[in-house]
Amino acid sequence: MDKDKLSTTALAKKRGLDPKQLFSDLKLAGYINRNGDSWVLTSQGQRFGGEYVDHKKFGQFIVWPTNLVIDDNLSSDIKLSATQIGERFKISAKKVNQLLNELGWIDKDAQGWNVTGLGLTAGGTQKADATSKQRFVIWHESIVKNKRLKQTISEFLGKDAIAHSTDHSISSFRQKFEAKHRTLDGHYVHSTGELVIDNWLYMNGIVHAYNRPLPIEHDVVSDFYLPVGKVYLQYFATDSGAMTEEQITKIRMSYQGNGLNLIEVYLQDIDKLDEVLPKKLRKYGIKAY
Repeated sequence: MDKDKLSTTALAKKRGLDPKQLFSDLKLAGYINRNGDSWVLTSQGQRFGGEYVDHKKFGQFIVWPTNLVIDDNLSSDIKLSATQIGERFKISAKKVNQLLNELGWIDKDAQGWNVTGLGLTAGGTQKADATSKQRFVIWHESIVKNKRLKQTISEFLGKDAIAHSTDHSISSFRQKFEAKHRTLDGHYVHSTGELVIDNWLYMNGIVHAYNRPLPIEHDVVSDFYLPVGKVYLQYFATDSGAMTEEQITKIRMSYQGNGLNLIEVYLQDIDKLDEVLPKKLRKYGIKAY
């Protein structure tokens, strides 16, 4: 743990506050979210320096910079429904829920919409109708400023999503690695290995997106996203050869650190996808033809 960071309780003591008050202030600012009896660090909280630490005695908890700033402009007890989010972006509540589902922030069952672990970090709170018992999710007001949601809605509406990003790392990535290989379903991919994978997915009737940004604060682009199983597929090679173990580990941590499902494909797998992929896909309920 960074010696310059303190637990929420220790930070409250340092500032002469009741710990309950500081927890409340952090929640109102969207830095933390409640999940049952525990607190979840949100992506907004991470931006302001919050992080998890694991303690042998006390388990996992959140720590903060000693000079933590709680932005009053972010503090709000307003919770937005899918309908209210839709009103902000001029799209229907149904489309909002579909996009939130595509991002992996909510999922649906017979009882309605359920917030996921990733959704909690985006500021979602689980609710249920008192009469019908149907489940739904409401969101911290900061959701309408969430970079990844804004980008997703922009892409859905056919607008230039990159213009809404706080930086141009994704744009730079696309410029550096020209997508010159055209697949059977019309995607342009960066390597022959990705071409083979894309064609395999298409020929096996598996819906997939290519170069989909991860639904997290940092700009990380996945090779493929399979929305049916909410799983990402990463090819750990380029036309120049296999990636190094260091490169693989760095990419893998982007998924593992955010609780995202990942299928890994290596250079040696390309010639035997019929053997490799069906087994890996079944784990996420995806069947290949």
